[in-house]
Amino acid sequence: MINTNTIKLRFNILMGDIFGGINAAIIALPQALAFGVATGFGASAGVWGAIILCLVAGLLGTKVPMISGITGPSAIVIASIMHALNKDVNSVLMIMLMAGIIQMVLSLTKLTDIVKYVPYPVISGFMNGVGTIIIIMQLNPLFGLKPFSNTIESIEHILTSLHTMNIQAALLGLLTLLIVFGIPKRLNKYLPSQILALIICTIISIKMGLNIPKISEVSIALPAFRLPETNLHDIITYLHYGLTLAIILSSETLLTGLVCNSLTKTQISPRTLLASQGFGNIICAMTGSLSGAAATMRTVAALKSGASTKIAALVCPLVLLVLLFKFSGFVAEIPLCVLAGILIKIGYDIIDFKLLKVLKLASQEDKWVLAIVFLLTVFYNLIVAVGAGITLAALLYAKKAADKAKLIHTEIYDQDIMQLEKEVERDYKMKIRFVHIDGQFFFGSATQLISQFDELLGTRYLILNCDFNDTLDISALFAFEDIVLRLKSQHIHLVLVLKNKDIYNQLLEYKIIQEIGEDHIFYSEMDAIEFAKTAFSEKARKKHGKN
Repeated sequence: MINTNTIKLRFNILMGDIFGGINAAIIALPQALAFGVATGFGASAGVWGAIILCLVAGLLGTKVPMISGITGPSAIVIASIMHALNKDVNSVLMIMLMAGIIQMVLSLTKLTDIVKYVPYPVISGFMNGVGTIIIIMQLNPLFGLKPFSNTIESIEHILTSLHTMNIQAALLGLLTLLIVFGIPKRLNKYLPSQILALIICTIISIKMGLNIPKISEVSIALPAFRLPETNLHDIITYLHYGLTLAIILSSETLLTGLVCNSLTKTQISPRTLLASQGFGNIICAMTGSLSGAAATMRTVAALKSGASTKIAALVCPLVLLVLLFKFSGFVAEIPLCVLAGILIKIGYDIIDFKLLKVLKLASQEDKWVLAIVFLLTVFYNLIVAVGAGITLAALLYAKKAADKAKLIHTEIYDQDIMQLEKEVERDYKMKIRFVHIDGQFFFGSATQLISQFDELLGTRYLILNCDFNDTLDISALFAFEDIVLRLKSQHIHLVLVLKNKDIYNQLLEYKIIQEIGEDHIFYSEMDAIEFAKTAFSEKARKKHGKN
């Protein structure tokens, strides 16, 4: 029998989910409307995308509430694709469909774990870039001018056409900014400033009969299912767009998952999360709605309002449905300058001021990565920016690790052979040295270490201690072979001490053991030293006897 405490606990959980879902919906509505308009698909596509994706991903996804829908990065990518394809809606829907399928394929792989290893300067540079793009692209509609889906065109147009701005729109847009930026945080928690600005400024526009651009039309009809028309040529031609969108949607979703893990102290399955989002985006594309991702801001708002289960992710789209059907006439009257003001605040919130405040303390390498990702994001291409940032960060890390790698060597003398060594030093300068590599031996450090072996000229027996914990990558293996051949050409006998059987198997497979000689391989440093001393003594005696 269920006791009173259990009933009370379940009731509290349910109420937390309901309040969390309602709060998330209040935040989602103005954002979905604004992003829908910004992409060129229209406000209806943004709202229906938020409803469908949140509902599908909520039903199929993780137990933790994930509030999904069109977001800043996804809106920017879709707007860019729309611009590149001259507003060919059918092709863009086909690309969104491909992106959803790619997400589901990615969910079957281990690539979902990669997001954990993306350097923070790359993430920060990308988010700062997205925030800046949103702000730049909304400056024109804020002043009642024609909007553009390209940052350079937006900047050029506002510089040349500011004198033709709509004064009424500009004043209402500035009032919107005043509200969204001016509402204190303690009040914003109970009544989000974005929805407050939307209501107040729209009422002012209606009551005063302002002649400014508005949403004008919002469809409340249920979207019809249909497959975008396509062919094999279009699929191949636009595949890179689908891949770009899929990576952006997946990255944002997985990052939101990491935030949820931190807040809820749970472990969300990234594969389940990505699969549910991918299926939701497929449904969105088949209904003419906008693709999206798990939205960090809305999800955090739901969690902080008391949500703890996926019920909140089901309540949110239901609330959006009620708002859409009940207030569609009001939504159609929303001025575009008001949406622009709301989006500017969203763009501002996306910018990573936390890092910018401590940027002077960051390393020079991190600053370069941040700057390059930011500039490429704003003025070129989002996916190129992320790819370039990850590549640059990896290369800089490899260089740093390679710079730390060096050879440390010690001369080994034995009383029995010291006199003989002195006698032959003038002719052969033979030495026994024990050498180990300090630092990581990988593709970055291998080439640098090769040059350091040239400093061992005069050594006759070189004992190299390979105490690596990990196996060698292909570059390091080839570099190792180069070291063996160089020493051999200098008549230096290499004696190898291995502590990792896997490395022995690697060297054997690549026939490097044959170059060294099986009798020169040891698993004990002392055995290797004794071998070198004995071999050196015999050669020295032979040479001394001949002289």
